Amino acid sequence: MDKDRLLRQVKQEMMLAMGCTEPAAAALAGAKARDIASRFGQEIEKIEIYASRDLIKNAMGVGLPSCSLTGIQAAVALGIASGCVSDGLGILSHITPEQVEKAKGASTRLVMVSDVPSLYVRVKVFTKDHTGDATIMNEHDNFADLRADGVLVESSPSAKQGSPCKEAKAVSDDEMGSLSLDEILAIASSVGEEDGQFLLDAVDTNMKIALHGLEHQYGLSVGKVAMKELCVPPRTLSEAFAYAAALAASGSDARMAGCNMGVVINSGSGNQGITVTVPVYVLSEYLKSDRASLVRALFISQTVGLVLTARKDRLSALCGAFTASIATACAYVYLLGGDRSVMDRVLNVMVGDLTGIICDGAKMTCPLKIHSSLSAAGLAVRIAFEGLGPGSKSGICGNDSLQAINSLSRISSEGMEETDRTILSIMLEKNC
Repeated sequence: MDKDRLLRQVKQEMMLAMGCTEPAAAALAGAKARDIASRFGQEIEKIEIYASRDLIKNAMGVGLPSCSLTGIQAAVALGIASGCVSDGLGILSHITPEQVEKAKGASTRLVMVSDVPSLYVRVKVFTKDHTGDATIMNEHDNFADLRADGVLVESSPSAKQGSPCKEAKAVSDDEMGSLSLDEILAIASSVGEEDGQFLLDAVDTNMKIALHGLEHQYGLSVGKVAMKELCVPPRTLSEAFAYAAALAASGSDARMAGCNMGVVINSGSGNQGITVTVPVYVLSEYLKSDRASLVRALFISQTVGLVLTARKDRLSALCGAFTASIATACAYVYLLGGDRSVMDRVLNVMVGDLTGIICDGAKMTCPLKIHSSLSAAGLAVRIAFEGLGPGSKSGICGNDSLQAINSLSRISSEGMEETDRTILSIMLEKNC
């Protein structure tokens, strides 16, 4: 694959988001539906929301920025009350108390729909005589259908300005999903410092919320608690891995509680974005790696994360922090001087360890899963550098990374569909 094309795709995916991306997508759809209806000059009287199982699940329990509200209906109402479509996934970054009160008074109805992509939300707003209708699907900022009074709306080609189609992907999901570690490493070797400033910028952004999370009380304070008795700066490789896991968890602590700080995402997820950036930077600092090595390691973690996501739905019953931690483990191997064979073993160890860790929505326990997954990543790297790793006779593991990824893909798609339904059923029963 062409280096420039892959770099463009990685950069396209690394958007800045405010708060959890599923509520942000719902708010974005709401704001666009409002904009469509506004041409008629009438007040919105009621709102209908049609969403997939996974989008409802991921938006149910997570905090929204700058307020105490939670859930998809609140996110849509806030998007309609205050959101600017041009802000994209940062749409919830400017919320006033007055807009929160307006959102609380909105008349909303939520309907779960089937036979749609796992990432799907449609918002339909009603005025006295007219309707505005906006649908986002497949990606968090991809407008797939825009209608006024049921008639398709024509608009410009930029998704962030509210068009039916966002900018075309530089690399398709099928192409991304077929990339091998050998291909990724070959391209990474030609990525220079001048190519990767956007990767370093993402580290700066995500480190800010990670450090902020250590200084304040958010949720379970997973990062703060894990940091107790850790030496900073770390003195050993094990301490570096532990510090990386704690710092990434602290960023998620803040984000899941509704902290009003942006995160650069990976695979449509802020938690995955934190996971593939902050720990890689921590290890590079411990190793005193040069800037070029850090850029290439970040390119590897971002790309492997996207490859694994392309092999499963962006929203599923499989926790994204786990797959992002596999990507981070590959970057660890690179920084430590390992080759593709070591990465193969690492990936197999991770698949043999934590496959099956579920996604039960975005909420305060996500940092626990990030910390556990990154702790497993550090152990997997140490095992792999000993020349050890499971083979195809070990459960769902493979002889190489491709076989392991194929197993992971099947578990996520074929194996966990009923699990996903059960997870949401439990969550809804508790919230009745």
